[in-house]
Amino acid sequence: MSTPEMERVADPSPPTRPTSPRSWRPLILRLHFYAGILVAPFILIATISGGLYAVAPTIEQLVYRDYLHVDASGPAVPVAQQIRAAQAERPDLTVAAVRPAAEAGDTTRVLFTDPSLGESERLAVFVDPATATSVGELQVYGSSSALPLRTWISELHRHLHLGEPGRLYSELAASWLWVIALGGLYLWVERYRRNRDKARLLIFDRKSKGRNRSLNWHGVAGIWIAVGLVFLSATGLTWSTYAGENVTELRSALSWTTPAVSKTIGSSGAASTDHSGHGGDSMDMPADASVTEDNVGRIDSVLGTARANGIDGAVEASIPASTDTAFVVTETRQPFVMDNNSISIDGSTGAVIDTVFFSDWPLAAKLSAWGIQLHMGTLFGVANQLALLALAVALASIIVRGYMMWWKRRPTRATGLTAGRPPLRGGIRRISPMSVAVLTVVGAGVGWFVPLLGLSLVAFLAVDVVLGSIRRARTRTANSTASQHESELA
Repeated sequence: MSTPEMERVADPSPPTRPTSPRSWRPLILRLHFYAGILVAPFILIATISGGLYAVAPTIEQLVYRDYLHVDASGPAVPVAQQIRAAQAERPDLTVAAVRPAAEAGDTTRVLFTDPSLGESERLAVFVDPATATSVGELQVYGSSSALPLRTWISELHRHLHLGEPGRLYSELAASWLWVIALGGLYLWVERYRRNRDKARLLIFDRKSKGRNRSLNWHGVAGIWIAVGLVFLSATGLTWSTYAGENVTELRSALSWTTPAVSKTIGSSGAASTDHSGHGGDSMDMPADASVTEDNVGRIDSVLGTARANGIDGAVEASIPASTDTAFVVTETRQPFVMDNNSISIDGSTGAVIDTVFFSDWPLAAKLSAWGIQLHMGTLFGVANQLALLALAVALASIIVRGYMMWWKRRPTRATGLTAGRPPLRGGIRRISPMSVAVLTVVGAGVGWFVPLLGLSLVAFLAVDVVLGSIRRARTRTANSTASQHESELA
């Protein structure tokens, strides 16, 4: 027979402290607990794969050095000659674009369309610009022209190599990451505010032991990286399936889309969304090989016109396959390059059709472009990548510590498989009716805009209601049995 004293020993850490009738803490604590327990595995997988993706650009440079770099042996020959050398290697394919060597010792990347490859994939032939000889060929992916290893890591991070259904995992993780981060931030600051004589806000307490040690690390590390987690969540959602579509529609409605130069000779400019990086390639696919061959001979003149108009450095130039399509020369995204300008040129006359300078982009489009590069680890080079890797390691440790706290809260004298109790129910009754109404409206709006967040939140509530009903039924049964036993003893 258990006694009240035995029950207190079995669960020495009460789920939560008594709080005032008008406190948000019980509600946020319960939401943070359930979201952490049920969504954290998805976030952990995204964290590990994301850490790998963050350093992938540097790994790519090391693994594929023989393709990307050559010993500089003299001045570069004309780009048209380099393209024809690549065409001699792959006469069965049609050239679509070229990325001339930006610096001495770099190779030129000649890009071909290949019907045997997947969406957004092209074949690149790497050419020594001084000798116009091929040094090899590889598949590349997306507008970032990622090489095979980085592509594999990217797809692992995006959908675990499961295709479109696998993207639900990453979207679920991104949808909840900001909620968990902000909820944890509130709880840790509230804990410090209520216990300033014992709690530390930003410094890890090395003297803490047991569950308190895990709690201290969980809170201190979490508050240090909270802003980074919200940033990763927001930028990650732009690539998602459902929330990403809503983001695209919102940007279009507010005219926040990324401008694009007109490619049609005699037409006006257009606009496009910018979700490049993990996927997507906006380059036109060639249709007329004879026109393409004529335009190959004009590429050096086109690149000279682009440089004269301020489009220089590392660029990609499309090679049109129809007479009414202009060449498009775009500055590629490189570390510490904060703007990406583009120009379209009529190859037959050398006339400039359209230009789009980064300085003329809408502010939201600029922030989106910088955010994408920062998320990918390419905006500030190696420093950016190391910062993202450190963020991933810190987040992984926070998740592990969270599960350790949950495990250490389990009843120590119970039999069978047990786990720590969730925080006390009834948090919604601790906030005012007006707050409940506002929370409902805001929650519905956010749930509509971020659908996986809304659907999973409804599922959490349903599970919570079911578990509460089961617990109440067990309590009634136990009380009835105890009353019957007392009656028999009497």
